[in-house]
Amino acid sequence: MRRRVAISAVALSLAAPLAACGSDHPAADQGKDTIGLLLPESKSTRYENFDRRIISSRVASLCLECKLDYHNAESSPDTQRTQFEALVNKGVKVIILDPVDAQAAKSWVDAAAQKGVQVIAYDRLAEGNVKAYVSYDNEKIGRLQGEGILTALGSRASSANVVMLNGSPTDPNAPSFKKGAHAVLDGKVRKIAFEKDIPEWSEETAKKEMTNAINTLGAQGIDAVYSANDGMAGSIAEALKSAGLKNIPLGGQDAELPALQRLLNGTQAFTVYKQVRPEAQTAAEIAFRLLRGQSITSLTSTTAKNGSTSGIPAKLFNAQLVTKQNLKDTVVSDGAVRTDLLCTPDLAAECKSAGIE
Repeated sequence: MRRRVAISAVALSLAAPLAACGSDHPAADQGKDTIGLLLPESKSTRYENFDRRIISSRVASLCLECKLDYHNAESSPDTQRTQFEALVNKGVKVIILDPVDAQAAKSWVDAAAQKGVQVIAYDRLAEGNVKAYVSYDNEKIGRLQGEGILTALGSRASSANVVMLNGSPTDPNAPSFKKGAHAVLDGKVRKIAFEKDIPEWSEETAKKEMTNAINTLGAQGIDAVYSANDGMAGSIAEALKSAGLKNIPLGGQDAELPALQRLLNGTQAFTVYKQVRPEAQTAAEIAFRLLRGQSITSLTSTTAKNGSTSGIPAKLFNAQLVTKQNLKDTVVSDGAVRTDLLCTPDLAAECKSAGIE
């Protein structure tokens, strides 16, 4: 009996410091095998349907014991800051961040870096002490969009009035898209007759501004419309239809399913296809390597700079212009869209003419 009591006492005496030790560093233990993923919104179908799933799958394939701690800010910078700081407080040392507001992110990215947290700016380049950046050459995307407008206008380009509805001022990619598009369009079209930046990429605001453009310029004063993305292009197409305007070249980007369907029915001239899979997989692998203290040099072929940091290791992917003519050989052949979802009964004839069965 005494022996049992003695053993129990020893066990308890050992357990006490172990428990205390475990409670001394709960954050470090919780975060050592965790990668944070913060995406900006769910209005664009790509983030929930592709980016999140691909990153999660790639992390799982690289590291069986690793966990992905995912949150979506639903377009709120304040929500994203709360999510970011919660990850830091948990002890997460690597965070993939697609910022709602790149400038607003600077203070908390810098504060986290001082605690040893490494931030990978994903798709949009956050301000602050960023460890790596994975995205596309966004100025080139803008140039592609401008070229798409010129191609759609053809011989009418030099006398054309173009409406430009740009992306959100808080998105660091939006000025690059705009700059690239202007570089191609300026001097090649008659003029940019109406131009607005659309806060938060709001489809409702884009529709309102398109209606304002129609009222300002008149039905005969608009020859083409540049939309910074496909979500806004959908609402712009509705505004054009409501005003009775037809055969107005309209272009966007992201190759979203409704946009691809508009390519088929002729209400959108083009979109830009960005292969999400290589972008997402590369971000996941960089995150894993940083988590394990490994080099990311082989994954970052160039550098980028934000307002405070230069020489940020970066990987920038190329994009591709998609029209009805090459729809089959791009997004369809890559498996980016299911043909049974694309080719609805009312688009059967258009799919057949595009060679999509």
